Amino acid sequence: MYRLSRRLFLAALATLAVATTSPSWAADKLKVVTTFTILGDMARNVGGEHIALTTLVGPDGDAHVYEPTPADARALAQADLVIVNGLGFEGWIDRLVKASGYKGPVVVASNGISALKAEEDHGHDQSHAKTHAEKGKDDHHGEPDPHAWQDLANGRLYVANIARALAAADPAHADDYRRRAAAYDSELAALAREIRNRLDAVPSDRRKVITSHDAFQYFGRAYGIDFHAPVGLSTESEPSAGEVAALVRQMRDEGIRALFVENITDPRLIQQLAREASAVIGGTLYSDSLSGPTGPAPTYLDMFRHNVSEIAKAFAS
Repeated sequence: MYRLSRRLFLAALATLAVATTSPSWAADKLKVVTTFTILGDMARNVGGEHIALTTLVGPDGDAHVYEPTPADARALAQADLVIVNGLGFEGWIDRLVKASGYKGPVVVASNGISALKAEEDHGHDQSHAKTHAEKGKDDHHGEPDPHAWQDLANGRLYVANIARALAAADPAHADDYRRRAAAYDSELAALAREIRNRLDAVPSDRRKVITSHDAFQYFGRAYGIDFHAPVGLSTESEPSAGEVAALVRQMRDEGIRALFVENITDPRLIQQLAREASAVIGGTLYSDSLSGPTGPAPTYLDMFRHNVSEIAKAFAS
């Protein structure tokens, strides 16, 4: 939620954006702004040395609750291209674009994906469906699930959209963008096959995971894992005591042992679930943000490798 009123927010950012007269960008590069680290890594892989990249929500940041800064407005004011996830993920982006005065293209990286909806059962059992049905207060109930990058097939569509946008904005380097995108796409496709082969070896009745918020349904659909979460699509949501109790009962009844915190969320709720269900937290999954360069998930590919490794270890324990 914004601490400033909408009018004050727009006025403050617009004033600071206009006041900046000395661009920090490299003059000979395409100036690209991405909203969060996963998009930033994709853009870097495709754009390479031809782009000057700014990413608004940094490593381990939560884009659901992010509050834009004057520096963000200045970055947009100087940009040639802005890349967003879409599907309602960046609830603050339209205000920021307006405040900055940016008039260029805004590329929605998720265009063309088959979006899941918050009310979908995703193949879960009836007890989980009931838990979701009880979340009437969740403002995101029934809306598109924005976490589409959690399926590598969708990630490949993101990369294709980004490559087309870069080529259109910078035709002089279009061939390089297409070449780099094709090489990156091959890496994503190979990793998807590797993940499927690794997880296919896990018995279906063990493929159940608890995470902090409902960010992994695309992953579950793609790789045959049943994800559960006490919090809905946005980290702004808060579960009731009844919803937490229902999830604890389900964990006990079904013997769900794979329990993870997320890098962007407060771990206390997952710690509570672990205590009440006599479970052990398996580690940290990266959901909506990459790690810093020295962490275990500094790139999109590394994020998947890390998450799958952690999940597979929990299944084996």
